[in-house]
Amino acid sequence: MLKMLIALAILAQPVLAAPPPFEDRAFPSKVFGQQRHYRLFLPADYHEGSRHFPVIYYFHGHSDRYTLERYDEGKDTVPKIARFVASNPVIVVAVDGYVAEDYQGFYGGSPWDVREHGGKYDFGAHFEELTAHIDSTLRTLPGRRHRATSGLSMGGYMSLYLSARHPELIGSASAFNPGPEFYAGEAGRRVLWRPKDHVLNHTSTMVRLIRASGDYISQYHEETRRAYAREERVAFEFRQDEYHRHWATSMEETFAFHMRAFETAALATPPEVFHHDNAHADFTIWDWRFSRRGGAAGYTVVRDVSQSGLRIETRRWAPDGPPVAGSTVAVTTPARYQPGAAYIIIDAPLDTGDARRFTVKAGAEGRLQFDVAGTGRLVSITGPGASTQQPVLLPVSHAEGLRVLPGQDISLPIRIYNPRTELMKDVRIALRSAYPEVEVKAGEVVIPEIPAGGRVDLSSSFNARFTAAGGDYRTARIDVSLSAGWPGATDKFDALIAPAAIAEPVEMVILDGRTHTFPVFRQRGNQGGGASYERTVTEGNGNGNGILEPGEEATVWVKIPQGLDPFDKNNWRRVRVFADSPWIEEVERIEEIKEREFTGAKDLTSVIRLSNGAPAAAPLPAVLRTETWSFHYTPDVRFGPERLYQAFQLHQGHVFRADLSRAGK
Repeated sequence: MLKMLIALAILAQPVLAAPPPFEDRAFPSKVFGQQRHYRLFLPADYHEGSRHFPVIYYFHGHSDRYTLERYDEGKDTVPKIARFVASNPVIVVAVDGYVAEDYQGFYGGSPWDVREHGGKYDFGAHFEELTAHIDSTLRTLPGRRHRATSGLSMGGYMSLYLSARHPELIGSASAFNPGPEFYAGEAGRRVLWRPKDHVLNHTSTMVRLIRASGDYISQYHEETRRAYAREERVAFEFRQDEYHRHWATSMEETFAFHMRAFETAALATPPEVFHHDNAHADFTIWDWRFSRRGGAAGYTVVRDVSQSGLRIETRRWAPDGPPVAGSTVAVTTPARYQPGAAYIIIDAPLDTGDARRFTVKAGAEGRLQFDVAGTGRLVSITGPGASTQQPVLLPVSHAEGLRVLPGQDISLPIRIYNPRTELMKDVRIALRSAYPEVEVKAGEVVIPEIPAGGRVDLSSSFNARFTAAGGDYRTARIDVSLSAGWPGATDKFDALIAPAAIAEPVEMVILDGRTHTFPVFRQRGNQGGGASYERTVTEGNGNGNGILEPGEEATVWVKIPQGLDPFDKNNWRRVRVFADSPWIEEVERIEEIKEREFTGAKDLTSVIRLSNGAPAAAPLPAVLRTETWSFHYTPDVRFGPERLYQAFQLHQGHVFRADLSRAGK
C-alpha cells in the first residue's frame, strides 16, 4: 500500500517542460542604433568543455523574423536546425532581417532592406558587427573557413549576396529557393543585384543551391543554377527536392554541406587571383581597397586581381551597362610590396587610346596607391615581388556576351594586350569551342611580337559560324589559350546566338517624346488567368513624330500576337534594343516590376539615343528582345504527395529583327 501511495505521489508531481533548444539574445547595433535580436542554437556539449565551433548564419524569408516561426509556427524549421545542432559540432545563429518601416502591408513584412528605394540600413555592415559580436561572446572558430551563410527565399538571396560581397568573411553559402533579384548599394544610389550576374564573386566560396520542384519561382532558380553550373571556377552543388511549395527542404543535408566546407583547408587561404563586383562606392576586398568617386550610381567591377595587376571598370548596371560617366577609382593595394621600392604601373584603356605609364613607390607598409578612370582600364604592376604577366585577351564585348547572328561567317573581335614593360615574343593564341553550334574557322595564330603595353587586333584572323534554333538567344562558349612562354594563360567568352529566322514585329511604335496608349496584359494572380488593360505612357525625348532622328532619345514598343499566357493576346511590350548600328546607344535601362509578379524580378527594357552625327538616310538595324509572362497553374498536378500550392511564375523571351529608321514612316 505504501509503495502504491509513493507511486501515486510521484505521478501527481507537475511535469516540467523541456527547455527550448535555443536562446533568444540581443546585442547593441551601431548600424541600427538599437538592440538587434538573434536566435542562437548551441551544440549539446557547448557548456561542457572548452571546444570552439564553426558558425552557420541563417537568414529568414519574407515576413518572418529571427524566431523562424512565421511560416510554420515553429513546427518545421526550428526543429530541423535544433536536431542538426544537437548531433553536430556547430553553432547556428538565426539573423533578424526586421526593418520596422518595411513590415507593413502585403504578407506583413519585407526584410533585409533590399528594395529599390531602401538602403537606410546596410545589412553588410550589420553582418560584420554581428559576426564580431558572436566571435567575442561565444567559443567560435574564427576565419571564413569556419563561417557559413544559409537562408530561405529573401534569406537565400541574402546568403548569396552577402557571401558575394564579403567573401573574405564567408567560406560557404547555401540558398533554399532564393529570391532572384533585389537592390544593393547606398541609399539614393541603389542598383539591381542579381546573383546570376555576379557568379565570379564566389570563385573562392563553396556554394549550394536547393530548389523545391513545386516552387513558384523555379524558372528563376534554374537561371541562377545555370549561371553557377557554367562557371568551373566556383565550387558549386545543386539539389532539387520533390516538394509542392516554396520552402526550405533538405536542411540537414545542406548543413552537412557546410560541415564539409569547414573541413576544407583551402578556404583558409586567400586567393592569389580574385574577381569582384561591388555596388558600394567604397569597399575593401582581400585587403585591396577601392574608392569610386564621381558619376551616378553603379558598380565597380574588378577582374583578375593579383599582385601583378588587375582589370577595373565601372558599370551603370549589370551585367552589360555602360561605364559610370565621370567616375574615377582610387586603388590601394595590400601590403605585399617592398617598402620604399619603385614600381612601374602601366594603365591602359580597354578600348582604343594610349596607355599611361608612371612610377609609384610602395609606402612604409608595402602598399601602392594610384587612381584610374572608371571607363575601363588594364593595370599592370612591375617591380620587386610582382610575377611575370601573361598575354591578356581584351573584352570582346561590353555586354554579357558577344551577340551573333547564325548562318554566316562572323569575325571574332579578338584583341591581345601585352601588359609587360618589355617586348613579348612568339605569342600563341588558340580558339576552340566544345559547343556543336560553334564552328571556329581558324583555330590558332602566332604573333611574332607585341611591344610593351601594346595590343594586336586579330579580328581578321579568327572567324566562326554559328547554328541556332528558334525561340530566344542561346549561349555558347569559346575557350581561348594564350601563351608567351610557360606557363601561359586561359580565358573564355560567351557567344549569344540569336534565334534562326527572326521575324520582324507585326507592329512597332517608337516613343520619341510623345504619349501613346497601349493594351497591356495584366496577370490575375496565383491561380492563373488575366486580361488586358490600357496603359498610357509618355516616353523618350524628341519631336514626338514617332521617327527616330539624330539627337533623340526613345523607347521602342512592339505588338505580341500571343504571349506566354493563354489570355495574353495582341498586347504590347516595351523592348530591350541590341543595335547593330554604331549610331545607336543604350543610354538608360528601365526597370519595372512585371505585372503582379511577386518575386521582386524586374522587366528590363531600353532607352536609346541616336547620335547627332548619324547620316540622315542610314539604316538602323537592331535586334529587339522582350518578355511575356504567366502565372501557370496546374491544380491537379502533385509534387510529392501534395498538390501544387501556387502557380509557377514563368517568363518567355521574344526576339525580333527591325530597322529602326523605318518606324513611323
